[in-house]
Amino acid sequence: MGLSQEEADIRLMQFGPNTLPEPQASSLLATFLRQFRSPLIYILLAATLVSLTLGDVRDALFIGIVLVANGVIGCMQEHSAGKAALALRKLEQPKSNAVRDGQSQEIDARLLVPGDLVLLEAGGRVPADIGLTAATDLVCDESLLTGESAPVHKTMLAVEATSEVHSRPMAFAGTLVTRGRGRGIVAATGAATEIGKIAAAIGKESLAKPPLMIRLDRFSQLIAWIVAAAVALLVLVGIARAMTPSQLFMMSVGLAVSAIPEGLPIAISVALAISMRRMAKAHVIVRRMPAVEALGSCTMIATDKTGTLTLNELTVTDIRLPDGTDIICDTGTDLDACTIRGDGTPPAEARERAIALLKAASLPNEGSLTREDSSWTAVGDTVDIALLAAAYKAGLPREAIEDDYPLIARIPYEPDLKYAASFHRHGDSIRIFVKGAAETLIDMADRMDMAGRAEPIDRDVLLRQKEEMAARGLRVLAFAEGETAIEADGGFGRHLLVDLVFLGLAGMQDPVRPEVPQAIRDCHSAGVDVAMVTGDDPKTAGAIASHAGLIFTEDQVVTGEDVRVAEENGQESLDHLTRHGRIYARVAPSQKLEIILSLARNGHFVAVTGDGVNDAPALKHAHIGVAMGRKGTEVAKESADIVITDDNFASIVSGIREGRVAYANIRKVIFMLMSTGAAELLLFLLAIPLGMPMPLLPVQLLWLNLVTNGVQDITLASEGPEGDELSRAPRKPSEPIFDRLMIRRIWQSTLVMGAGGFAMFYLLLEQGYSESEARNLLLLLFVLFENFQTLASRSERRSIFALGVLANPLLLASVVAAQTLHIAAMYTPLLNDTLQVSPISLTEWAVLLVAASSVLLVMEVDKWRVRRSTRGQ
Repeated sequence: MGLSQEEADIRLMQFGPNTLPEPQASSLLATFLRQFRSPLIYILLAATLVSLTLGDVRDALFIGIVLVANGVIGCMQEHSAGKAALALRKLEQPKSNAVRDGQSQEIDARLLVPGDLVLLEAGGRVPADIGLTAATDLVCDESLLTGESAPVHKTMLAVEATSEVHSRPMAFAGTLVTRGRGRGIVAATGAATEIGKIAAAIGKESLAKPPLMIRLDRFSQLIAWIVAAAVALLVLVGIARAMTPSQLFMMSVGLAVSAIPEGLPIAISVALAISMRRMAKAHVIVRRMPAVEALGSCTMIATDKTGTLTLNELTVTDIRLPDGTDIICDTGTDLDACTIRGDGTPPAEARERAIALLKAASLPNEGSLTREDSSWTAVGDTVDIALLAAAYKAGLPREAIEDDYPLIARIPYEPDLKYAASFHRHGDSIRIFVKGAAETLIDMADRMDMAGRAEPIDRDVLLRQKEEMAARGLRVLAFAEGETAIEADGGFGRHLLVDLVFLGLAGMQDPVRPEVPQAIRDCHSAGVDVAMVTGDDPKTAGAIASHAGLIFTEDQVVTGEDVRVAEENGQESLDHLTRHGRIYARVAPSQKLEIILSLARNGHFVAVTGDGVNDAPALKHAHIGVAMGRKGTEVAKESADIVITDDNFASIVSGIREGRVAYANIRKVIFMLMSTGAAELLLFLLAIPLGMPMPLLPVQLLWLNLVTNGVQDITLASEGPEGDELSRAPRKPSEPIFDRLMIRRIWQSTLVMGAGGFAMFYLLLEQGYSESEARNLLLLLFVLFENFQTLASRSERRSIFALGVLANPLLLASVVAAQTLHIAAMYTPLLNDTLQVSPISLTEWAVLLVAASSVLLVMEVDKWRVRRSTRGQ
């Protein structure tokens, strides 16, 4: 009878409208200001104040533009997060048929309440989570929740009408009714539905932070402490030397300008932008810039099965004839180009028998497969479509078969029957074709096709064949044919489906993409683990994983039930489970998220792939979310950081390579900026305590850091791949930017440049050079030092001579331009007075070039030692 309108109104007040939760929106200003909460941003703000203090409005404006641009980009990215919830709301049903006051009426789906009696029919979306009370051939597409392409048949079995709503078969909100009709009681609405729980999960702030942001935060804090300590020390020394407050202030400003890597944010943006462009050419679209490097940092890919490792198209892959002959079917999707093939060339009679089987698959078939322009359009159950596609590949379009076998009658497929049959006139007889469950058809048949002869059936042999195929993760259907002379007035029904000839079995699966096995091998060689997380059963998941090339043992197959038990036992128990597991089967959407978070707690940087609504929470909260662009839902794409436009798992490997290139380039820039900045700090730390004059004036330091060194870092960020990115293990998640190698290199180059510069400044003063003349030569030396250091920074392991001088023409041009700019300043009136620089002799040029090249020599020697020690391991 349904609810009365009065009771429905009361429940609407109690439970609220049947809508997904609206995200709490921040004001645009609050979102924009939130982008500035970063230690690196604080340093940049300090640099802006320093430039303004020096009266350098141009540089202050330049840094300010960078800050505003970063804030705008971050604001836009945060705004896009709300689109995922909007995409979910598109799945809500605007209208629904419900029974109110004893009458069926169409009402706004937002007004549904728990307890409402709702009617379902083909073509509509389920408006709420509904406990079914009746179902007639009801089939639902639940792929957006489960990620599995197979339709779900809703059967009542022995459920009593008086049983609890949640104990009945369920139809879930947002899923599509593809066939049949049903009736049920609303069990949950709005946020309480399964899709509502997903909406709540993706509406929360991401629990994971991009690896680059984690490392840069640590880096920024370290730089802040180093700069503060160095300046404080020099100020104390200056006070002890009785330096005036003005001198102390100017010195502090100059050192701050030297040590703060003002060009780093721009260089990072350039490195990431270049990799984004390269990744786009490889069908990898980056939605959030830090995701470029994050993909290169991942140590674990937790991949969905359907549509990612597989084609997301149920396909006939195997045919087993009763005599044991196996025929492997082509899994390509181009029906015009594919043919049935065997291991070698199948005998002609085997092919003819396979043709007979496919005829029996095509005729009692309720699906349709038609050509429209240059593409194929499929309508019907995915199993029926797969069988029709196999027949087309064999050159058996159903239209041509039906010309020879006109349809007389049909018994449609019903879940309770477990078969479908059709009756066709052929000459003077009636031919019968049946497809369905193997056990059912084996009972209907009394003979089987053995090399073209109908011999007595051996049911045990056929059942073993079926079990062998099922053990490989195949969905198995059987086929049979028969003949009768009874005319139409005798009736066509189940009583005629006896004494049939068993034709064989067809195995279907969603086949692995052909490029996936090599891509997984590439992941393994790159030190990246791959785990499968799927809603499919363990047997099918294991079979697909084996075909895909995943390496695992039987005890590494974990079920959703195992995950549930581990969760109940606490976080430590779940973490222990995920340290060992590699295949996760029968996993619920909420469990997928918990698995991802557990993998992260175990020390992995996790990249998650997915294409369904059920994947959205994991995509949102993983270190890096990768959505499939071709067949992925809008919810998945809006929740992800990266979208693969060709749904090709191999494209992820290309993204990993580019991500590693981006991070390597960022390290090169950091090394170059920090080593030159540290050298300038060391120069002052040696000179000031010894009572020497200030080695470089603040305006000279500003020129050195924001003019002559303002382009090289950006061009250094554009370095291309070195070729061995996928042959190295990924960085450890705990590894900081300043690892042992970088620290050693910074100390080496700092000593060469800082101590070398101090030694030259000291000797020049001792030889009678004036302070201005000594500073002129010292400033030129540091310009040369920075240019040689830029060349040395092009690779951490490979020699500059092995890389090729012209491999990065932009970098070479920037070095030449920086040097030319400084030479021009030496000859330009007003500018040379401001900077206190002047031309020098050829002898002085020669001495400075030899001295400056020493930093390149030291770096080359250390690289050679690293290469030699690596070869010896």
